[in-house]
Amino acid sequence: MTGANRFISRLSARRFGRSAPKRGPRCKARGSSASAGCKKLSARPRNQGAHVDQLTSTSATTRDFSRASAGLAASRVQDRAPPNASSVMIPTLDQAVAYQRDAWERSILFWDVLRRRANNMLEHERLGLPPLLKFKYETLLDARTFDAPANYALLRITEIDDASADACVDHDKPPVIVIDPRAGHGPGIGGFKRESEVGMALKEGHPVYFVIFFPEPCEGQTLADVLHALRRFVEAVAARHPGKPPVLYGNCQAGWAVTLLSADCEGIVGPAVLNGSPLSYWAGESGVNPMRLAGGLLGGAWAAECMADLSDGRFDGAWLALNFENLNPGNALWDKYTALFAKIDTETDRFLDFERWWNGFYFLSRNEMAAIVENLFIGNQVERGIFRICEGCVADLRRIRNPLVLFASYGDNITPPHQALSWIPTVYESTADLKAAGQRIVYLINPHIGHLGIFVSASVAKLEHRAILESLADVEALEPGLYEMKIDNPTGDPDCHKPQFSVRFEPRGVEDLRFPKAEKAFGRVREVSELNLGLYRAFLAPWIQASANPWSAAMLKWLHPMRTSRYLLSEQFAPWMRMVAAMAPAITADRRPAPADNPLLAAEQRVISEVSDGFKIFRERRDATQEETFASLYGSR
Repeated sequence: MTGANRFISRLSARRFGRSAPKRGPRCKARGSSASAGCKKLSARPRNQGAHVDQLTSTSATTRDFSRASAGLAASRVQDRAPPNASSVMIPTLDQAVAYQRDAWERSILFWDVLRRRANNMLEHERLGLPPLLKFKYETLLDARTFDAPANYALLRITEIDDASADACVDHDKPPVIVIDPRAGHGPGIGGFKRESEVGMALKEGHPVYFVIFFPEPCEGQTLADVLHALRRFVEAVAARHPGKPPVLYGNCQAGWAVTLLSADCEGIVGPAVLNGSPLSYWAGESGVNPMRLAGGLLGGAWAAECMADLSDGRFDGAWLALNFENLNPGNALWDKYTALFAKIDTETDRFLDFERWWNGFYFLSRNEMAAIVENLFIGNQVERGIFRICEGCVADLRRIRNPLVLFASYGDNITPPHQALSWIPTVYESTADLKAAGQRIVYLINPHIGHLGIFVSASVAKLEHRAILESLADVEALEPGLYEMKIDNPTGDPDCHKPQFSVRFEPRGVEDLRFPKAEKAFGRVREVSELNLGLYRAFLAPWIQASANPWSAAMLKWLHPMRTSRYLLSEQFAPWMRMVAAMAPAITADRRPAPADNPLLAAEQRVISEVSDGFKIFRERRDATQEETFASLYGSR
């Protein structure tokens, strides 16, 4: 062994050999108590007055939902156990040099990707933030031209790659209307990949229509204007396909709009598919779904109105995107970037495609945002049947007669199954009541995919979306009642079709869907919100509205941290990034990645994992603190 190799060996032994055994017993002890620690973490909120929630039923179905949520939380804690230190290999000098070059190359390419992301964001803004669809389309209706204008439009998908969509259509199948959520980002999550909801429906032969919205709301736009525009869109599609009521796809916040359309458009719409759509905003699991507490911790709806007033009567969607990222700061600040750094040769295109959509922030009108926060997030009025759309029109979910398919996931911490399903026992007292109403409701639960994965459907929910589309006729043929959709796929291939996989609908009872819901506590939140909102409108709002102007609104827009953290890495703002841009092509042309068995790559992943675990611990403790604070302010029931 050469002197240099002996030096590397001693240095590596010091780093990987001696220090690891010292940490081993502590890691082992911590790992052995991971399960107990998890139980302690999940039990603490429930013991303190159930921490906002009390389980109202001990039915088998409810216990299954609770166990699934507890299992998800337990897996997050147990994943922290580090690898056995004895498995660590000592790198040779050649391996150290190879890793050093690889890490340096990946660093340059990593910063170049962030530079390109910044340029993509700025270019998207210059183009007016057009919808990011992978399919060609034509505009059929533009609601900005209606008597009561709204910033929505109805598109017809006309082309897939170079093939005409008309050539792929089966005229015996009903049209599909996909409505994307207006929750901070622009339209496109349902169709910015070929393997998306739009792509899946086209492949199954359905004529596909897509509802988009524009970056700026119309002057004085209200929720009633939006819902009236959507009704006209549905009527227009139904007129183009006589005898085939359109299938409605509602993603996330578009789900409540689809349910209201279903209640208002009785007889002209077919089955409605709600993907990750919250209709019961107070439901959730302690320690798992902290977002539902935000309204109470902020003191009610006044904060949303204040932010809209500061932006000259518009609410910046970047604030909503920031809320989503704050749910999982480890992913937003660390995991997604380290995943890009570790797989820079294969992840670049996927990262840039998603970030182009994620960083396109749209505005809502002050009236819209105030109505959404006050009446839905805090008031929870949809499931209670008291949501007033306009004068003389109150939403009533019992009026819905078209079948509903509810797709949710245990891995979704934004719209958990509790919020997607808990409205059912609120609207229908029992299974007999549901059957007497003549309604058919089918729900489908995925065990692990995240919120956005439900809509994108590429590789993660492909089978579920295909099964739903291929089973629409079966759903319509069901007797009134509540059913759980089960998919049996012995092939394991998500691209297969019937009869390679089979679908069955197992009857369920409405009584089994009694989820945790602290109605009294959230009722107090509503009362506090009304008080604070009255004080804000009386004393602060007039001064803020008088001082806000387009210039100050533009300044706040471009100084928002969700934007500055992106566009400031462009060479237009950071001249030194030009050097990165110049080096990246040469590195790509002569890229020399380290071999996969290089022990320093494994060491890199251990460091990344340890930091990620630190973020998880922070998030769980933060969420537990929020639960305790909420319970101390508003009670636990």
